[in-house]
Amino acid sequence: MYLGTSGWSYKEWIGPFYMKMDKSKLRAYTNVFSTVEIDSTFYRYPDKGTVMGWARYSPEGFVYTAKLPGLITHKKKLDPAQDIEKDLERFVELMEPLSLSGKLGCVLVQLPPRFDYNPNQLEDFFKLLPTHVRFAIEFRHPSWIRSETWALLEKYKVIYAIVDEPLLPPEIHVTSNFAYFRWHGRGKGPWYDYRYSADELQQWTPRVREVAKKVDKIFGYFNNHYHGYAVENCLQIMQMMGIIKPKQIEAKNRIEDFRKKSVQQSLSTLESFAPPKNMDFSSLIAYFVTPERLKRAEQIANDEMQITGQTEERIEATIREYHIVIDMRNRTLLHDCADWEKVMSTRRFCKHIAKLLLSIDKQKATEVLRSLYEKEESWQLRIYPK
Repeated sequence: MYLGTSGWSYKEWIGPFYMKMDKSKLRAYTNVFSTVEIDSTFYRYPDKGTVMGWARYSPEGFVYTAKLPGLITHKKKLDPAQDIEKDLERFVELMEPLSLSGKLGCVLVQLPPRFDYNPNQLEDFFKLLPTHVRFAIEFRHPSWIRSETWALLEKYKVIYAIVDEPLLPPEIHVTSNFAYFRWHGRGKGPWYDYRYSADELQQWTPRVREVAKKVDKIFGYFNNHYHGYAVENCLQIMQMMGIIKPKQIEAKNRIEDFRKKSVQQSLSTLESFAPPKNMDFSSLIAYFVTPERLKRAEQIANDEMQITGQTEERIEATIREYHIVIDMRNRTLLHDCADWEKVMSTRRFCKHIAKLLLSIDKQKATEVLRSLYEKEESWQLRIYPK
């Protein structure tokens, strides 16, 4: 049984999982897990040197799965008339270093959410698949949940990806001698900004065990990578299933210690902020921003900031190489500087957000701050997606 995460190169895992002195995230990851799902191949074709590095710098017995490029699934929508056979051949050829070293478990074909039931088109695509590589498929439209789909997958020995997500029911269907699980999360914004509870994970353990009796191999990946939740939840379910190893227990304990310290630091920081004396701009900005950060915000030159979009309900801006989005309607605040990653959990602001609030119309800035103060628990503070 191979359980891991979708991707491994996340900055926000430094602290809960990676240590600052880790020079190679891949090497640190493979010290703990025996498999990973390569998410980056969905967005772009890797170069051959990169794939050779994945093969060379992972231990013997380590297994990768890789997402098929979105060029094939999302842009060309598996249409043979758009030369997807060449695209597929190119990708499979690039994956050869992993195939030849025995480190390619399978390739995941993830369909777009609006790709509804079209068995003829899917079968035309299946006919193009090389037989020396194993394939799994993840549907995103509920129209595929039917017996005809399972029969088609069984015919071509394609693995059905069993999912936990908001779009599809978490049904179990075994269509090959391998199985594939993907835990996306159940978040209301991005699905994967979600931390599974112990009870939610426990509900999955008998289902995974039952599938394991019917197949030769299981691949399973947690895609809820925000804040290191994927690593934490994966290690938790491994412990529940009784397959956790000493290095994995060590990593799990380290994450738990990190969470406890983070909570203590957050409580300590929150205690240092006095409630605003009144609801004017000066009191509110002083509540959300420390004097030191406010001073640094005032020192940022005006020409370093650009407001790229502004409506009644949304403000978008860039400051130097960083992005800020304030979405009043959905009560979401997105930003991507390193300091924001540190203070975000305390519900306070870095100098860049302070600079934006200092720069826009005072009445609008006060409206934003009042909403953030009065409805603080309903606001979602997140990392701006790269």
